[in-house]
Amino acid sequence: MKRIIGLLLTIAGLIGLIYGAMDLTSGGVARASLVYLVLGGIFFFSGIGLIRGTKDEAI
Repeated sequence: MKRIIGLLLTIAGLIGLIYGAMDLTSGGVARASLVYLVLGGIFFFSGIGLIRGTKDEAI
């Protein structure tokens, strides 16, 4: 279950990072772009940490 949540966080973070970068390069509002980039980074790295920290256990 933790791996699924980690995967979803990672994907959401990646989408946020991509959207923030595209908004920043297209000349959008700098504050909104930075918010997307920061939140995307937090989601991305927390998802990666959750995936790495979960041990594989056979049920």
